[in-house]
Amino acid sequence: MKTKEKPIFADKNPRYIPVPDWDKYHHWPTIAALRSYIFNKKTNGFEKVVIKLGKRVLINEAAFFEWVASHSKGE
Repeated sequence: MKTKEKPIFADKNPRYIPVPDWDKYHHWPTIAALRSYIFNKKTNGFEKVVIKLGKRVLINEAAFFEWVASHSKGE
């Protein structure tokens, strides 16, 4: 019996990146695109990626790449 493997991007201690700092770590997507994903998070499933602490909006880096992988399958 095969066990379900964890995705490549799964991590015990994920990195949370503030939206304005995203481009310091990754060239894609742009901050404007991230804001669009966040605005539509209830319809596109991005709510699993976003964490809001007070006024700060953070992106769970591992969850973001899992979200990208799940959307690239043509779902």
